[in-house]
Amino acid sequence: MTIVAAGSIASFFGEVVEDALKVRHVEVSHSTTRYLVGVLADYAHPGDLEPLGRPLALSLQEALVTQQPAERFERLRQLGDAVLYASGFFADHFAARGLETRYVSSIGSRAYVSAAAILGPAPLNIFEELASRFDELASVLTEVANMTAASQSNGPQSLLKLYERWLKTGSETVGEALASQGFFPAKGTKGLQ
Repeated sequence: MTIVAAGSIASFFGEVVEDALKVRHVEVSHSTTRYLVGVLADYAHPGDLEPLGRPLALSLQEALVTQQPAERFERLRQLGDAVLYASGFFADHFAARGLETRYVSSIGSRAYVSAAAILGPAPLNIFEELASRFDELASVLTEVANMTAASQSNGPQSLLKLYERWLKTGSETVGEALASQGFFPAKGTKGLQ
């Protein structure tokens, strides 16, 4: 994948998300795909990952006991989005803090389930799909992160960062980007770290 000028950040991420869904063999509703694009567009500019600045369980509990349904929904949605985004792009952040992937996923999924419950029964409730397929969707965002990193390898520093990413993830996308730069990573006898 190469980065080309796009009419908007949403159109750029629309293409990348579609590609990542194909690579990961994940099929979701069109509405959920568009929602993922929106999450990526929202977090494209460094900013507010506020729900992640505090213990996840505390953020979830506070959101769940918020009195006003609209505010409760918004807090749950924001928590789910932040955990989903960070699970895809910064999983090592959680690991470095000693948080297991299963725990982090359960927080994000629970936030989305609770947001879906506020909306009530609907023919298409995006938040139910986000909750039930949280791990798959986090893997799609990981692929988006890999594709984005791979497309930005244009110098020694970025090539080194890309190699470090490949060592951590073993991503075929990242490996192909390294190969296109003349660097052919090989798994050692110990495998990937």
